[in-house]
Amino acid sequence: QSLADLEVLCKHLYEGTDLAQRMQAEKVVLELIDSPECLNQCQLLLEQGTTSYAQLLAAMCLSKLVSRASPLPIEQRLDIRNYILNYVASQPKLAPFVIQALVQVIAKITKLGWFEVLKDQLIFRNIITDVKKFLQGTVDHYIIGVMILSELTQEMNLVDSSRSPAKHRKIATSFCDASLKDILMLACSLLKELLAKPLILHDQRQQSLAVQLLKLVLNCLSFDFIGNSADESADDLCTVQIPTSWRTIFLEPETLDLFFDLYHSLPPVLSQLALSCLVQFASTRRSLFSNPERAKYLGNLTKGVKQILENPQGLSDPGNYHEFCRFLARLKTNYQLGELVMVKDYPEVIQLIANFTITSLQHWEFAPNSVHYLLTLWQRLVASVPFVKTAEPHLLDTYAPEITKAYITSRLECVPVVIRDGLEDPLDDTATVFQQLEQLCTVSRCEYEKTCTLLVQLFDQNAQNYQKLLHSTSRNPIEITVQEGRLAWLVYFVGAFVGGRLTYTSTDEHDAMDGELSCRVFQLISLMDAQLPQSSNEKVELAILWFMDQFRKTYVGDQLQHTSKV
Repeated sequence: QSLADLEVLCKHLYEGTDLAQRMQAEKVVLELIDSPECLNQCQLLLEQGTTSYAQLLAAMCLSKLVSRASPLPIEQRLDIRNYILNYVASQPKLAPFVIQALVQVIAKITKLGWFEVLKDQLIFRNIITDVKKFLQGTVDHYIIGVMILSELTQEMNLVDSSRSPAKHRKIATSFCDASLKDILMLACSLLKELLAKPLILHDQRQQSLAVQLLKLVLNCLSFDFIGNSADESADDLCTVQIPTSWRTIFLEPETLDLFFDLYHSLPPVLSQLALSCLVQFASTRRSLFSNPERAKYLGNLTKGVKQILENPQGLSDPGNYHEFCRFLARLKTNYQLGELVMVKDYPEVIQLIANFTITSLQHWEFAPNSVHYLLTLWQRLVASVPFVKTAEPHLLDTYAPEITKAYITSRLECVPVVIRDGLEDPLDDTATVFQQLEQLCTVSRCEYEKTCTLLVQLFDQNAQNYQKLLHSTSRNPIEITVQEGRLAWLVYFVGAFVGGRLTYTSTDEHDAMDGELSCRVFQLISLMDAQLPQSSNEKVELAILWFMDQFRKTYVGDQLQHTSKV
């Protein structure tokens, strides 16, 4: 096909709005990939194409061509790789999406030819040497060099369903052993250089370089080192299985300092990536260190947390805030409370984290998806209290009741705002509510007396207000709805706390308090029933049903002693 035909094809494929035309164009592209002329046509598009879409089509065809089950001859693949390397080196100002697509082709060729030999050489493994040539050029070349390494690391980690998992593991493991440590060290040294220069934040190319470098480090640290393809959604279980040969990088305090410094120096879009890297650093497997080394590493992590919380300006960005909450949760996933309390500034750090959590809970509308990580942290801290053997105070009995109080009061305060402004009601998302209540009930059992006293006081106050509204002559429907919304939350809280009773830590006093709380819900039931059939509130009724279920599980089961104080 002539260049003009190919350009029309690109227009239909990438800009066309007519579905039939686009489907026809896709059919022609598939025929083109299978034709013997494919390589010449791609070269024609790359060298003479007038639009970025022409170059993108060429990259797409090359990508399909090199990924085929029956591979091209090794010399041909080598030629394609060298051609693309020279092409992007001679045209560094191409559209970013074209460079990305071409770099992907290089990564695919390198991965699939990783074990192939030509003239006694593993011919596709000299990629780092090729990339170093880019790092000696202009900023644009520099960025392309980093993109190649980043894309390659990602491609090596990608399980391709069309090839055998065993072959993928063999390639990924070999790449990890041969090159990944060097790539990580190179990326860190380039970030140090970047940090040493005065950052010109409005310089788009410098920002782009910082993004690519941080993504490269993140790809290195997120590599599937032991082939367990960790499920991304199981976020709280992650331990990063860093290879033992990387110990030296992790033992140098400068490594962590570099990423904390980058967080403080970069604008939000970039500082978020620095925090994502720190999440991975905080998740490093415990067995990488000896006990004294681990204590020192944890000390450096908590020192960084303290600096961030003492200068919290960056946390007003939702992306930074979310990553920081993940970072805090990972601290407890990987370290024991007994280790945390031994850290030099533990009392100041735990106070800063508590204040940060309370502020976050009070601003319930700011980043609702991040609260899960903060509650995970406190749930795990409180659950560890019985197992702490050190004499150092953990101070959780001071802060846990404050966290519980902040959660309860903030949810009650959100009710009038939700009704007044017609916002989405958090109570409607029951999956999230139940998950958070389950976390909160563990936290609430620390200094349970304080929690119960607060809840009894709030319940009595709201139930009395509700009764007054029902009996007043000018029944204000909005005020009644607000009061019912608050009561629904309170019933959920009682259900959660009663349901959180643990047989082995429970005392008669705690059971008596559960009785005080439950009795109020039973009184509310008769108050609600008295209004039937004229009026009822679905949210309160659902909350009561949930409370009943929790109460039954805890106090009406077969195995329970009948002498319970409840």
